[in-house]
Amino acid sequence: MATNPTESSNVRSGYRHSVFGDTVFCMPERYVDVVPRGIGAQGTVCAAYDTVTAQNVAIKKLSRPFQNVTHAKRAYREFKLMKLVNHKNIIGLLNAFTPQRSLDEFQDVYLVMELMDANLCQVIQMDLDHERMSYLLYQMLCGIKHLHSAGIIHRDLKPSNIVVKSDCTLKILDFGLARTAGTTFMMTPYVVTRYYRAPEVILGMGYKENVDIWSVGCIMGEMIRGGVLFPGTDHIDQWNKIIEQLGTPAQEFMQRLQPTVRNYVENRPRYPGYPFERLFPDVLFPSDSSEHNRLKASQARDLLSRMLVIDPERRISVDEALLHNYINVWYDEGEVNAPAPGPYDHSVDEREHTVDQWKELIYQEVMEYETSHNPAAVAASSESSGSR
Repeated sequence: MATNPTESSNVRSGYRHSVFGDTVFCMPERYVDVVPRGIGAQGTVCAAYDTVTAQNVAIKKLSRPFQNVTHAKRAYREFKLMKLVNHKNIIGLLNAFTPQRSLDEFQDVYLVMELMDANLCQVIQMDLDHERMSYLLYQMLCGIKHLHSAGIIHRDLKPSNIVVKSDCTLKILDFGLARTAGTTFMMTPYVVTRYYRAPEVILGMGYKENVDIWSVGCIMGEMIRGGVLFPGTDHIDQWNKIIEQLGTPAQEFMQRLQPTVRNYVENRPRYPGYPFERLFPDVLFPSDSSEHNRLKASQARDLLSRMLVIDPERRISVDEALLHNYINVWYDEGEVNAPAPGPYDHSVDEREHTVDQWKELIYQEVMEYETSHNPAAVAASSESSGSR
């Protein structure tokens, strides 16, 4: 880590620079012991110690939020949603700030969150017993249910966006696809991981809440098998991987597809699929639990077989999954039915703005957040810049 004093002239007082590779972090001095944690599609993350709250935190600098309309809209949506939700299984927003002093100079958005130990990709590689596996799944389902209660359907859950602490507590890191970010079956090149996306998303169909159950099933199957279940190279390969293992869906499912997609799907070779005992034999599971929960492979496999159902009309719901005997050993009314967040305004997902308009909206959100959470910091900044 190197400190870069040369850029401090155009930033607010009480901020300092740290440079990690190509990324400059400019943060309030309350954050110390800053170390880089990783670079993702949506930003660079570092870990730090917050001297004001005396806790370890993760600070995410959004990557080029105003590069284009898509980036700007995503940044606005993420910030709005993080302010809205409040559940132990969804990552919490602890602070937000920008080092720039005015809208004209505004270019960086930083989100401060709880620091976690690992993401689920690392956890999947471990030998998990039934207790841990079922507890992780239970927490995922609680977090998803909370999002659904705000009218947010995720559609893009994957291990890289789920984080876990060493005590096995779990949090969902992001809010998935905006409603307008649909997936068209025939075109979009493979830019992001779609291994966990449900058939109805891959095929461009309508969807409901249990679209997220498919993703949980894929993650659970990966925990058991130790590898990705449906590692398609594109949408079409993805669909083939699914039907090769689970079988070609019934005609009533085909009837609900758009004509061009249906034409393609119906012309694929027909696959009978394999029974779940063959896809997930006993040898892949941890040994049956001797603890009072008495969790066993047959229960885990039964849950999987209800989640990994191609036709969403026949797939288990989130509420049903939470009551399944492999999951309900952890059932806590306060976690399952936590107070719903305020409803999310979905017009954001449909709104068309220029980059500058999104930028102004985000700036207003950051300022509003800082005013309500860090009034002293805002006052100090106003004094240092004369006026805002």
